[in-house]
Amino acid sequence: MELRTKRRLTNITIGLLFLFSGIEYAVILPTIWAYLQTLDAEPYFLGLGLSAFSFSGLIASPIFGHVSDRLQRTKAIILFANLFEIAGNFMYFMGYSKWLLLGSRLVAGIGTGAGACIFGYLTRSTTTEERATVFAVVMAARQAGLLIGPGFNLFLRLCNFNLGPFKVNKYTSPGLFMCLMWIILQVIIIFMYYDLPLVCKHNSQRRLISAVEEEEPLVHDDDDVNYAAAENNRYGSINEDEKSRVPPTNEVDGENSTVDDYHYIPNGHIDEDCKTNDNPFHNFSATKEYLREEVVVVLTAQFITLFNQTALETMVTPITQKYFQFGELENSLMYCICGVEVIAGFFLVRWLSTRFTDRVILAVGLVMCNISCIWCLIFLANPKGSFAILLSEFVVGVFLQILGLPFVAVSQVSLFSKVTAEKTQGFSQGFRRSIGGLATILGPMWAGGLTNNLYVMLGVMMGLLTLLTIMMILSYSYLVEPPPTQISTVNRSMDDDC
Repeated sequence: MELRTKRRLTNITIGLLFLFSGIEYAVILPTIWAYLQTLDAEPYFLGLGLSAFSFSGLIASPIFGHVSDRLQRTKAIILFANLFEIAGNFMYFMGYSKWLLLGSRLVAGIGTGAGACIFGYLTRSTTTEERATVFAVVMAARQAGLLIGPGFNLFLRLCNFNLGPFKVNKYTSPGLFMCLMWIILQVIIIFMYYDLPLVCKHNSQRRLISAVEEEEPLVHDDDDVNYAAAENNRYGSINEDEKSRVPPTNEVDGENSTVDDYHYIPNGHIDEDCKTNDNPFHNFSATKEYLREEVVVVLTAQFITLFNQTALETMVTPITQKYFQFGELENSLMYCICGVEVIAGFFLVRWLSTRFTDRVILAVGLVMCNISCIWCLIFLANPKGSFAILLSEFVVGVFLQILGLPFVAVSQVSLFSKVTAEKTQGFSQGFRRSIGGLATILGPMWAGGLTNNLYVMLGVMMGLLTLLTIMMILSYSYLVEPPPTQISTVNRSMDDDC
């Protein structure tokens, strides 16, 4: 099978994994509160159930990412992680008690750790120019799952039969359904996902291996001088030993180019001439890597936006039940409509990312989030008025919140991949996802206990957004990234020396 075909199948499988994770969230979230009520659970169990899923993912993500960095393989890790998704959803289906349901979300959350391996793989296989675009597509796949998921709830809510000793109804059927879905994905991964041959490079920028396959000439651009200088200042100039590893230029389509800057090894091994160290964590320092100003700002954006998002999501279901008498059907339709908006937002960001830098997109997203939080604080903290007025205020608040989400989500992930070392991206992405996991734990727990005191809940959220906005303004100049032209003059100077 050709490498191009393998890569295409692998990318499809990655898309399906994120699609299924979105479907799981969408089929379980609208009914978990009512499910807990049937098990005589206290109100705070809603926050615990949502947080348990994130807590186990918080622990698993850096571990799986660290292993993938060392092994430079992801397939076995993803297969192993999916076993927890299968087991956790089956436990959710059993539903004997509120504690078993809580444990089911804890077990299923371990499976989300595979996302760190995938983001590490995507970082290593894309250029900085296209990275935001690729991340937007992957995140859109999850949002597509959030859109499709409520559609499954339309028929899952009709289930009412026995399967052996287990009762299948509108509350337990989402667990059984997702268990089957993850089993199907397990089979798809076995036959369609490939650990592609390792590719290495000699400079700080990457080019897609497809450029080698298609024998496209490498075009140098003088606009990269500034970025090359910045890279040299930040990481140090290239030493003579590194220069000696760069192959001579090859003749491709009648033009000189360094297509061999990528070493594609058909048998899947790394070319010893370009492998600098077997251990990607050699001389690695977490404090030096993650306590830099630009990294702290991006991680803070990750935490605050996810904290606010999950807090609002936790608040939505009780509000719709209290003021609008929404049931499972109405909530599912609401999440379906929200999914359409989010997907449209991700594709808008995908288009904008080819024209604006990540930090500009992040700034726009923060403005939208601030406007949304101010609106909710004014109109939703103490709702008053007729049904039509209340519904209109609620719709506008949700619309504004969802509108800013894709801008912040894509830009901060893309920026993080650019301001951290590429060789340890699996662990770094796991660390980033752990920060997000901590936010998704604290967010629901914070909101779950303050559903009757929205001024305090929304006030804290507004304070966090204000803090992030100030940090963003003060550190804006540090959130540097490569210019649109991706081939660094570092590479050109190395060729000249050779």
